[in-house]
Amino acid sequence: MNAVVSCITDSHILWVLAIAVIVCVAGTWTTLVLLSQSDRENGSQRLGWYFLTSVAAGASSWCTHFIAMIAYTPNVPVSFDPILTAVSLLIVIAGTNVGLLIATSRAIPCTATLGGGIIGASIAAMHYTGMAGYHVVGIVEWNQSYVIASVILGVVFSAAALEVALRHESGSSRQLASALLLTAILSLHFTGMTAIRITPMAFTEEISDPAAVQALAFAVATVALIVFGTGLTSHRIDARAHSESRRQLHKLAHCDTLTGLPNRAGFKDCLDHSLTLADEERRKIALISIDLDGFKEINDAHGHRFGDEVLRVVARRIETSLGSDGQAARLGGDEFAVIRYFDDRAELGDYVQRLGDLLAAPIQINGSDIATGASLGICTYPDHADCNESLVNNADLAMQCAKPDTAEKISFYNPSMGETHRSRRVLVTDLRRAIANNELKVHYQVQASITTGEIRGFEALLRWNHPLYGNIPPSTFIPMAEETGLILPIGEWVLRQACADAARWPLPCKLAVNLSQVQFTHADLPKLVHEILWETGLPAHRLELELTETAIMQDRGRALHTLRRIRNIGVSIALDDFGTGYSSLEILSAFPFDKIKLDCSFMANIETSRQSKAILRAILALGHGIDIPVLAEGVETRSQLAILQAEGCDEAQGYLFARPAATPVFESFGDLTGPAQDNENVPMDPSPPDSGAHQKRRTSTGA
Repeated sequence: MNAVVSCITDSHILWVLAIAVIVCVAGTWTTLVLLSQSDRENGSQRLGWYFLTSVAAGASSWCTHFIAMIAYTPNVPVSFDPILTAVSLLIVIAGTNVGLLIATSRAIPCTATLGGGIIGASIAAMHYTGMAGYHVVGIVEWNQSYVIASVILGVVFSAAALEVALRHESGSSRQLASALLLTAILSLHFTGMTAIRITPMAFTEEISDPAAVQALAFAVATVALIVFGTGLTSHRIDARAHSESRRQLHKLAHCDTLTGLPNRAGFKDCLDHSLTLADEERRKIALISIDLDGFKEINDAHGHRFGDEVLRVVARRIETSLGSDGQAARLGGDEFAVIRYFDDRAELGDYVQRLGDLLAAPIQINGSDIATGASLGICTYPDHADCNESLVNNADLAMQCAKPDTAEKISFYNPSMGETHRSRRVLVTDLRRAIANNELKVHYQVQASITTGEIRGFEALLRWNHPLYGNIPPSTFIPMAEETGLILPIGEWVLRQACADAARWPLPCKLAVNLSQVQFTHADLPKLVHEILWETGLPAHRLELELTETAIMQDRGRALHTLRRIRNIGVSIALDDFGTGYSSLEILSAFPFDKIKLDCSFMANIETSRQSKAILRAILALGHGIDIPVLAEGVETRSQLAILQAEGCDEAQGYLFARPAATPVFESFGDLTGPAQDNENVPMDPSPPDSGAHQKRRTSTGA
């Protein structure tokens, strides 16, 4: 040990030797940084990083050796064999590469130690190959003990360095591994230099210029540091690329690429954070579950690209409504969610109402006005939920309960909803089997001329006689059918059954079938109507299809195109429930309807309300002005009939004439223009009110 220290202090220029140590420290640290990078990569990238690590390790040991040799002072002329010097560099780089491949293969438990030993042996081979190219004017003698000791030190410390570096991932482990590799290189070099003894011989040439040699040391050190800097820069760039990739992957995993909102996974993280914050700040949170109405039909009618744009617009509207007071997310398909802090229920109610109005506003895309609307279910924390899962489930349940109610699309959670929802699920299941079990029936209600009492036609109305619960109101099961898509097969069955019945009627009366908004926007109606008319033998001019203004306004351009195709078949088109929807005169001017049906709600107040009577007079004047007959629904008293007669209404339908029945009656009502008797009603049968004409809009269905 004393001999090694004496060799360092007495036979070297210490400040040049310090440069060698600095290069070695920088090189070993760079080597360990690149090694950790290599171990994280796969495939060809791993091989590339192994090569860079080998270059860094080889440059570290070779430059340390070369600069230290420059610092060595044998007091005789010296020279370097260029070939052996270059070969020594290649040896250490190649040997280090082999050692790294073995060390990281993990084929057996001791591969790290074995690979490290190979690296140590390659450093020793580099050292002694370089020494073979170190020519002096003198006699060189070697102490074999020091030579063997130097090789052992290099192998042992290199093996230990690799073992620590690859078995542990902490920062302190990297520092220890770097120190061990530094020890391996320096102990091998200086123990090897202690082994040499040079006996000077007579020489005539001058000893190398010290300034030139020291400049060479600086040049080698500079090149070495550039190599190390390049390696560390590559590592930094790759680390940034990896970080950006991870950020992008995290974004893809937690963000909806279509709308830019958090997706379901991102929503869960937001909700967890919000609940934690709410607990810390003792605040309340509302979770609003949102489901768009009729979005599937928009997709089917216009394609997914059009539907995607609708989703983007909806997302922007939700974000605009929130501002900085919450977080919105798209959970998938047409489902959205909103997390919002609130202080009192009134504030929350105002926001939810604004949000509902915003989502119900028509969307303009490529010149088309699309009316979507949405069902909103709201649950509050901690009032009605105590954790993430229950909050989500209860908000979803409230939203499902809002779905069937076509008038009110906002529903706040209450504990009784659970039983209601379960009962509803049972009814949906039973409804799926209703056609096959022959539980659905078509009833017919007469439509008569007000002036002559002549029968003009019959409207088909759907009834469901449940084997367990009896007659289920259409206002209960029709929304279920529309929501679940069952309205499509049910509506087709109704149209086919009604056409088949009408084809067998003794009189060629009109058959009116109401179209569901879902079916109108989803199916290829013209083709379906033509096929059913051909199958049943019903002449096209006897069929009249009814649809509401809302169904048309959801996609006005496509709706009018579909209506013209149906009209070309010879089928009549009636505008149903006029006065309750958009009541747009533009609709009447854009398409020549064959009939306007005045909503039954006007009849309820026509005898007492001046406003209802004025509206009736205006609609009748409008119909007469454009030569479209008007039919009034829900006529139940002779005084109502008298008002219609006085105002010039064309046709009427309601309990005053007949109740819906499975078998229509074809007897004329005769002259209806006689004196009226106030509130003189046709005798009522005991069937539930929901089955009557005044509920027709919610109870009828069609193709």
